Amino acid sequence: MAAGRYRRFLKLCEEWPVDETKRGRDLGAYLRQRVAQAFREGENTQIAEPEACDQMYESLARLHSNYYKHKYPRPRDTSFSGLSLEEYKLILSTDALGEFKNMNKGMWKKLQERFAPQSPDEKHKGWDQALPRPRT
Repeated sequence: MAAGRYRRFLKLCEEWPVDETKRGRDLGAYLRQRVAQAFREGENTQIAEPEACDQMYESLARLHSNYYKHKYPRPRDTSFSGLSLEEYKLILSTDALGEFKNMNKGMWKKLQERFAPQSPDEKHKGWDQALPRPRT
C-alpha cells in the first residue's frame, strides 16, 4: 500500500506548479522536498501513520484542485488595493521583496553590511589587528 501512496504523492508533485519567482519560498518546491524526505526509500518506505499520510494527501489534493475556490466562490475577483493578480505576483517575487527590504534599511545599516567581514575567521582577524597587545 505504501507504493500506492508514494505514486499518488509523486503525481501530485508533478502536477503542482513551481513558481520560479519565489525562490526559497515556493510551496511546490517545499512539497517536493517534504515528499522526498518522507519517502526516502521510494515505494519500499514503511509508513508509521497511514491514516495521517492519507489525510495529508487529501488535503493537498483539495488545495491543488482549487476545491475551496469552487466551494466558496468570490462575487468579484478584486482586492482592497485594486491591484491585479499579475501585479501581486510581481510584488511578491523574491527579487522585489529583497529590493523592498533594502529600501527600508538606513544608510548606516547598509554601510555596516557592505564593509562587515563575511566569515567568522575574518571577524576575529579584524579584532586582532585593531586591538594592541597588552604589555607584560
